[in-house]
Amino acid sequence: MNDLRSANLKGKIVALRCDLNVPTDSLGSVTDDTRILAALPTLEYIAAAEAKVLLFAHFKRPKGCIDPTMSLQGLGTVISAHLGRRVEFATDCIGAPVMDALRRIQVGEVVLAENVRFHSGEIENDPKFAQALAAPADVYVNDAFGAAHRSHASVVGLANLLPAYPGFLLRSEVETLTIRLEDPKRPLVAVIGGAKISTKLGVVCALLDKVDALLLGGGMANTFLASQGHNMQQSLMEAQMVTEARDIMDLAKFKGVHIALPTDGVMGSDTSEDPRIETHQVTRIPVGWAMFDIGPISADHFSTYLAEAGTVVWNGPMGMAERPAFAKGTIKIAQAVSTSLGYSIVGGGDSVAALKKTGLLDSVDHVSTGGGASLELLEGKLLPGLAALE
Repeated sequence: MNDLRSANLKGKIVALRCDLNVPTDSLGSVTDDTRILAALPTLEYIAAAEAKVLLFAHFKRPKGCIDPTMSLQGLGTVISAHLGRRVEFATDCIGAPVMDALRRIQVGEVVLAENVRFHSGEIENDPKFAQALAAPADVYVNDAFGAAHRSHASVVGLANLLPAYPGFLLRSEVETLTIRLEDPKRPLVAVIGGAKISTKLGVVCALLDKVDALLLGGGMANTFLASQGHNMQQSLMEAQMVTEARDIMDLAKFKGVHIALPTDGVMGSDTSEDPRIETHQVTRIPVGWAMFDIGPISADHFSTYLAEAGTVVWNGPMGMAERPAFAKGTIKIAQAVSTSLGYSIVGGGDSVAALKKTGLLDSVDHVSTGGGASLELLEGKLLPGLAALE
């Protein structure tokens, strides 16, 4: 990939793709600005180079049509406040609204274009739409690591039409998730959670060739427990993936990788707002109940692995972390990761949220802004957004 610092940006219009898909509340206010903050170094560099910045991004999933609840307009003031520079909003991402907005700003300022996913051509990577995006620009910079696994027009199409460079965030993510794990300090311990094994099957299999120990939590751990003969009662699990889970356990044993599963869990009588809650061994889940979090014994056991790790990778919660009653396991892992003496890499919205909630975000060495992208990179896949920059 080319080096952005080698590009002559003065007086140019730079099309910058960022990941601004941030969580908001019911009033549209940003509740977590992690991705905005992560985009600032590249934004500031381009603006300081006396270029005009044409900022492209997506927000949620409007399915190719205009949805006012998914507009990027409200983010302009947030970005401007962090950046300390004027941000002009364009009511579309192509055509006259963009050209008019670019004429209104000075070098060193920013035009925030409307949600690229308001056009079906974005997800379809339509060549004509990509050309319309590229029309005003002289240079393209991709800093949207969180979208790098998508073959979309603003991710792939633009890179094929303009001189293209990776932003500082994207380069940092790639270097950390590849070079850092090519020759990691051992032992390398991965903690993988989340609801489904089916969405993380590839990365779990790939990690067996890299890690020394794999700690599993969340709903996906229930499927692995079921594969070992445990009756998980009403716990979230994927019955169709039990055979695959059993095969992974056998493969891990063959490769000498230890997979640690929960031995106890926080159980709930149902999924209501006020269920009965008890802690039980996974061998003794009450009839009709479900496991919603790893238990304290399991959390302590996992923490021991993390304390001794030379490198830690964590992606996914240990349970239904959005519910306080079932968040203790995830919080315990967040604390263990943050205090580990090993190099720590954390990805996934729920994992990052747990670190922020406990005030431990700054104690982690690398926080990835890409959930799906980081998993695919760990899996060894070539991401379309990266391939387009080669």
